[in-house]
Amino acid sequence: MTDKNQPTFLVAGASGHLGRRVVELLLDAAAGPIIATTRSPEKLADLAAKGVTVRKAHHDDASSLPAAFAGADRMLLISGSDLDTRLVQHRAAIAAAAEAGVNHVVYTSATAPRPDAENALTDSHYWTEQALAASPMGWTVLRDCIYTDMLLMALPQALATGQLISATAGGGRNYVTREDCARTAVAALIDGFAGKRILDVTGPAPVTQAEIAAIVSELSGKPVTAVDIPIDDLKAGMAAAGLPPSVVAGLSGFDQDIAWGRHAITTPVVEQLTGRAPTSVRDYLAATKDAWMMAA
Repeated sequence: MTDKNQPTFLVAGASGHLGRRVVELLLDAAAGPIIATTRSPEKLADLAAKGVTVRKAHHDDASSLPAAFAGADRMLLISGSDLDTRLVQHRAAIAAAAEAGVNHVVYTSATAPRPDAENALTDSHYWTEQALAASPMGWTVLRDCIYTDMLLMALPQALATGQLISATAGGGRNYVTREDCARTAVAALIDGFAGKRILDVTGPAPVTQAEIAAIVSELSGKPVTAVDIPIDDLKAGMAAAGLPPSVVAGLSGFDQDIAWGRHAITTPVVEQLTGRAPTSVRDYLAATKDAWMMAA
């Protein structure tokens, strides 16, 4: 039986990796009823079978969102993947949440957001945070560091070439696993916080690309060296690989920020909210060794 005093939680964008995991953890926590919105409800049929209310919602259709969000008390807004359109989508979702009577929104932002016309990634996070600040709702901004999981995309090529290429100028970056981000988001949803807060969600310590290369070399038995290149060369390589301009700006912007020291931050947020220390880069790579070794 559902406790009538329990809040109803909503996860917007629940069919993605992070959203699905958050819903699974909310089910485990049994903290209250769950609404999951997605543009593809069929992808969440298994969660619907477990009692989750699954609703179709497309953030490009702003007029449909208040009904999709109706009945929710606390909402997780996961940042969209389309850098060219997501700011409009985020603003629509925030306005719809307020109209639907949502009390608190948890938003997955990123480290060091700021207005930057050339970088839609940092720019969209900054202006989304501003939209939340201007809303009548309570909110929690989770400035997630880059996922440690993203290394799995870079390591096969690094193993094949013996080079881990970046434009970070030897700077350190803090990584955090998607699992730690999911657990932190769940904790922020269920802790009942009603005010306004910004939390940097980080791993245990910044690591340089040279340190990552050394870890990969040790775990794989294959020599890998960190190679630093100029930022313009990195952008040119991404463009030559067919990446769209917004993605080139976003990804290269990460490296530029690392070179400037903007990602070398560490906080106790993950452990404070979840009761468990975040996973280190070394421990994550050791646990996923088979996956990135086989992909090489």
